[in-house]
Amino acid sequence: MKYLITESQIDRVIFRYLDNQDFIQIERRNSIYFVNSEGDVYAQIRYDKNNGWCYIYWKLIGEISSFFSLGQNESEKVIGRWVENTLQVRVTNTNAEMHPFLLVS
Repeated sequence: MKYLITESQIDRVIFRYLDNQDFIQIERRNSIYFVNSEGDVYAQIRYDKNNGWCYIYWKLIGEISSFFSLGQNESEKVIGRWVENTLQVRVTNTNAEMHPFLLVS
């Protein structure tokens, strides 16, 4: 059986999934980092407040892509929309990164 779902419906499901990851937001300099726990020195997502870019660790993109049967590009975009919704900011662009982000002081 096939189901047709709208973009807003898949966004709601993935937003809920990402919300349940309980990311901790850490603001440093001109960036907001999303880390898994308080002691982490590496972040899964970095939002640059200067230019609105959202940098996403490729393993998180792969996790969303695999779990929800989406392409890598669509997964990257939906994570960007989640960041927009979570921070109430505008994400101007998203970019997949090969390495997690080291938090800077």
